[in-house]
Amino acid sequence: MVRKPEITVEKARSASQDELRLLLWEHNEDVLFALLENPLFDENLLYRLLQRKDLPGVLLERVARDREWLRAYRIKLSVARHPRTPRLVAIPLVRQLYLFDLANLTLQPSVPAELKRLAEDQIISRLPQLPLGQKFALARRGSARVAAALLGEGVMQVVPLALDNPFLTESQVLKVLAQENLPPIVAAGVAEHRKWSYLYNVRMALIRQPLTPLGRVLAFLPDLTLRDLEDLATVKTLSESLREYIRQQIATRARRGRIEDSADTKQPARD
Repeated sequence: MVRKPEITVEKARSASQDELRLLLWEHNEDVLFALLENPLFDENLLYRLLQRKDLPGVLLERVARDREWLRAYRIKLSVARHPRTPRLVAIPLVRQLYLFDLANLTLQPSVPAELKRLAEDQIISRLPQLPLGQKFALARRGSARVAAALLGEGVMQVVPLALDNPFLTESQVLKVLAQENLPPIVAAGVAEHRKWSYLYNVRMALIRQPLTPLGRVLAFLPDLTLRDLEDLATVKTLSESLREYIRQQIATRARRGRIEDSADTKQPARD
């Protein structure tokens, strides 16, 4: 026999704590709302309820409106990172989260992109005031944007950690290299890195970056295409001596190409 929703709702309002634990898994929205009205429904039960990923957004909004519930940080955190919390409800809560909860939020695949970006913005805005130890931790495991922001600061001990961050992306490295007033240690660190210095687009960015050590720039040039060398020869931000060297490289390749073409034409025809 199917039980009536009205009976279940009434039971939820007056249930004992043991009964409430069983009702946490109900799917009827009216029942779930009735749980919140039960005087025995405490923070621990609410925390367990919020671990359900299938909760309706209206219920999460109801919890977020209750200031007493939100006095408990773990309740605030659970609502903020819940995948079904309405955006306008989650945004003000994200701004109140602790640093490393924000960092974890940015790495959760179920969190909407807008909230991840907000969390990253909150972290990045706090970077100048953070102690070195916290920067170490964020450089190792922060999101791509956070790692790039730390890289761009140019703190000697942080740069290698940020470059080794598994979430750092090529696009973020390129954005850092394009920054004005880039600390010299950043360009040098990228130019020597075992991963980033081997990527073609990163090499191009390093060559265009005036702070890249000249020895590394010269080491990158032989691997560039002739078209890219020709483009670099016209870049006014490069020193005249470097542009002249690039022009010499272009001329050398042109001569080599003519010699190879000439050799090919002299090959005897095959039967």
